[in-house]
Amino acid sequence: MPLEFPNPSRSFDEARNAVRFIGHDGMFAVPFFIEADALAPRGRQGPGMAEAACLVAFDAARHSIHTSARKLYSGGQRTTYTITAADMR
Repeated sequence: MPLEFPNPSRSFDEARNAVRFIGHDGMFAVPFFIEADALAPRGRQGPGMAEAACLVAFDAARHSIHTSARKLYSGGQRTTYTITAADMR
């Protein structure tokens, strides 16, 4: 069964400076993070992107984020997956 994202919930993880979201592979929940730098407009990466801005950027790029998450997930099983700016290119 392919990785799906039936739950649109996402939250900001301040400790990781990333947005957390969950995918599902059948009955298994698969945790993902996308770094704030990956959500920032190109050329504007760096510390300090606010939580609200990260969540708005996540919502705007949800389809491409899920596409990147599927590619990352297909690379092998891990406990969690982190999407970086390089993964979003």
